Amino acid sequence: MSQRVVRMFAQVAERYDIANTLITAGLHRRWRERAVRAGMVRQGMNVLDCATGTGDFALAMVRAVGSTGTVTATDICEPMLAVFRRKVQHRYPNLRIEYADMLALPYPDGGFDVTCCGYGIRNADDPQRALAEMARVTKAGGRVVVVETGVPSPRLLRWLYAVHMRVVVPLIGQVVVGNRDAYEYLPRTAAVFPYGEQFLQLMEATGAFDTLTAQPLLGGASYIYVGVRRS
Repeated sequence: MSQRVVRMFAQVAERYDIANTLITAGLHRRWRERAVRAGMVRQGMNVLDCATGTGDFALAMVRAVGSTGTVTATDICEPMLAVFRRKVQHRYPNLRIEYADMLALPYPDGGFDVTCCGYGIRNADDPQRALAEMARVTKAGGRVVVVETGVPSPRLLRWLYAVHMRVVVPLIGQVVVGNRDAYEYLPRTAAVFPYGEQFLQLMEATGAFDTLTAQPLLGGASYIYVGVRRS
């Protein structure tokens, strides 16, 4: 992630959660819960969440692994991590919040049962390298789970989605967060980032996975991708 993008996220960190809820009408929480199920996360597992931001995906993982599992949540934007730390206030002894770059994760090979990333791969300078790193730290037979934006397939939904992204999202950024530029960045990157089969090809190019699946959400407005780490 470029320093410009890191600074942008730092500027919106304090109002990031409320903006997300408004932009997705609260659906982002349901989608993350579905991603937890798609990743077959169970009690006692050791999970890594990359580009955690303010931690919503990590908290969904904490609930899934229970008191016998562990979750490590990482990001390179310290103000986002600060919001996350205030949110949890040391309530979860099995949750570690750490600074780490998903392009060079400071963890050993095969250390996690599941590695995940919610709406963060798109911001990586090299998405394929990020996916390869996520796979490297995942044990053989474990899962890499990614939730990322897409573009809906149905024509009417695609049109509504385009209006939402180009008009509503920047307006929410301006009114709620006070930063329109940051919320113009989201539609720009979402419009050009690979989704569906193209994203699966990006995962396949790492050579790290035995099987790959893509689950569309809201007609393809977002996707849940799951890769099973090659044995």
